[in-house]
Amino acid sequence: MTQAVMDKNEAAVARFLDLAASSRPDLPSWFLELRQESAKSFGRLGFPSRKDEAWRQTKIDPILTTEFSLAPAATDKAALEALSESMFVKLGGPRLVFVNGHLDEELSDVERCPEGVRFGTLSRALREGWPVVQEHLGRYASFREEPFTALNLTLADEGAVVHISAGTVAEEPIEIVFLNVSAGDGPATVHPRVLVVAEANSQARIVESHLGSDGCTYFSNPVTEIVGRDSAVVSYYKLEQESGEGLHTGRIEVNQERNSNIRTSVITLGGGLVRNDTGTTLAGEGGHAELEGLFLVGEKHHVDNFTRIEHTRPLCDSRELYKGILMDHGRGVFRGRIVVAKGAQKTDSKQTNNNLLLSDNALINTKPQLEIYADDVKCTHGATIGQLNADSVFYLRSRGISRDAARSILIYAFASEVVNRIKVDALREALDRYLFEWLPMGKAVKEAF
Repeated sequence: MTQAVMDKNEAAVARFLDLAASSRPDLPSWFLELRQESAKSFGRLGFPSRKDEAWRQTKIDPILTTEFSLAPAATDKAALEALSESMFVKLGGPRLVFVNGHLDEELSDVERCPEGVRFGTLSRALREGWPVVQEHLGRYASFREEPFTALNLTLADEGAVVHISAGTVAEEPIEIVFLNVSAGDGPATVHPRVLVVAEANSQARIVESHLGSDGCTYFSNPVTEIVGRDSAVVSYYKLEQESGEGLHTGRIEVNQERNSNIRTSVITLGGGLVRNDTGTTLAGEGGHAELEGLFLVGEKHHVDNFTRIEHTRPLCDSRELYKGILMDHGRGVFRGRIVVAKGAQKTDSKQTNNNLLLSDNALINTKPQLEIYADDVKCTHGATIGQLNADSVFYLRSRGISRDAARSILIYAFASEVVNRIKVDALREALDRYLFEWLPMGKAVKEAF
């Protein structure tokens, strides 16, 4: 690393540590100690550079060179109103809404929270001493070797906690919404923390949304930890529609116990620079993990998806499907890693990454990886990069469909393989509407399907 890069990195680290020093709310001692440990880790690690293998394809200069402040309450009421009426908000169940990292009680609605589900803000859970928080927070998303995770815990004092009691089936989706709008004080930064604990034999569907108003520059660095106890079933959806100037480095870390079934789906529709880290550890026999993703990248935006599945126990299986659609000068990265530990016999794992390039200037880098240390396993992985099939376009045109409509139908069909797997009806329907509006011939697509 050159001296200039080191100086830029160190200066950025110092600025963020100064923000941490200036923000010390009244929090329990154990949490403050955890934050102090994470601050030390962040100071030691610094920000990653392109010499780090996991960040080789992603340049984070906008994060290093912008002077961010802690996000104050929103002042752009018009933008807030527009975001709060987004098709991706108000999906039918209880919800918490945070604006620039601060709870908005008027937009939130926890009255519909079902019996057996405890759903509240992180600050409330810390003040009231919810045992589940001290037991699990920071245990799975390690901050000791991950700079952005360390930064999150160093600055996090708000977010959401979802605790699903044993045997509870939450019928309606639980919604966590993060809105970013201009506050009039320059670029701001937020570091939300989400903790989900699904006890034995419980079931829930949860949607975490990140939305940003057009023209708003900000840096969002959320971390979500999900714990699935024995035979828990959780479908977790993360939707990102950040502004074109928004910077997003997010992490989801899942820990699955015996016979649990957890699905994580990351849908990226916007953002100037987006990095998603999604990790799952199958820590009990008989676990099933599903990782899915869809990312749309245009203009000069950059989306990087890094996934990791660790099979540590026997008789577990995992399925992974990520799809990218890139146009204009969009840049995408997919790196998927599957690790099968020595004792994880009878593992069954399949990873697929398919990418569609819609312009000659779009670019995708993909790197699927398998690390297998057991001898009785069934593991496959594959990746494709291509353009729309000319024969398929010709076939549709021969049926009287215009060229643009034919292309739009094929693009929608490509994306819908991920969208159709979403088990929250309102979210799936909203994504369909979004795609119909986004595609050049959305009306023709809607009629075709």
